[in-house]
Amino acid sequence: MNESNIKTPAGALDDPAWQRDRIVRLAEASLTEQRRARRWGIFFKLLGFGYLFLLLMMMFREGPAEERFITEPHTALVTLEGPIMEGSPGGAETVIKGLRKAFENKHAQGVVLRINSPGGSPVQSGYIYDEIRRLRTKHPDKPLYAVIADIGASGGYYVAAAADAIYADKASIVGSIGVRMDGFGVVEAMKKLGIEHRELTAGEHKALMSPFKPVDPAEKAHMEGLLGEVHAQFIEVVRKGRGERLKETPELFSGLVWTGEQAVGLGLVDGLGSVDQVAREVIKAEKVVDVTPKGGMFEQLIDRLGVSISLALMRAQTGLWG
Repeated sequence: MNESNIKTPAGALDDPAWQRDRIVRLAEASLTEQRRARRWGIFFKLLGFGYLFLLLMMMFREGPAEERFITEPHTALVTLEGPIMEGSPGGAETVIKGLRKAFENKHAQGVVLRINSPGGSPVQSGYIYDEIRRLRTKHPDKPLYAVIADIGASGGYYVAAAADAIYADKASIVGSIGVRMDGFGVVEAMKKLGIEHRELTAGEHKALMSPFKPVDPAEKAHMEGLLGEVHAQFIEVVRKGRGERLKETPELFSGLVWTGEQAVGLGLVDGLGSVDQVAREVIKAEKVVDVTPKGGMFEQLIDRLGVSISLALMRAQTGLWG
């Protein structure tokens, strides 16, 4: 009932009880109206945040609008960024998805694989290498060029070896054609601290290369044999991919790294150039469209941080500094 339609009884204006009742009723009505307005305000704010969230999800999951609707000749770009590990942005699943999209686009005149990776899993690197070879055979008229950014080492170079040609900056770090296995030992430290290690195994070598016991010469020889076999596979991939362009020296497959300029002289790299230069001068399609599957903002930040740390460690080990 509307308060304005209620008639005031005679003498009520002088009645304190009636006055208090009217004040209370007016206050309750005002509070009810404020609550209603607040609920609607919260609803519209949540609606706005939901809309922005959906827009962000579409941007990061579907890629730029340019990528989705491009219908003119262009260079397709796929980026391999960070450590090459399963489930990471530099893993085989993500990179292969981008490569397939690039090769299957009829408007792409060529593909550039931008590599900025210190390496990682030889298995994941092998998956990407094999898929590049398969796609090049399936689409013989569509070339793929690898462009190394800051670093293309170990598994990163393994992948690059599958390209028609490799380009890098004069200061890029290239190479590290080798295989490593890290470990540590705490046997002497345990003796000094009086710590006893208790271990139960079923299988003579189940505790292979345990850091809590002295190195077993037989186990060490076995692991070195495995590393040697993987190294031989790496060398074969490089020789197959580079062919007569490779200028083999005793140090080439030793795990050393070189600058992009030095790598040209060794035949590890075909020339110096960036993504834009290769698109413009080699593929002859200046417009570059990035078709790399995108992760979330957090994953991209972690990925870039990982590359920066790996690059810093590599430079510290080799003495190369900008």
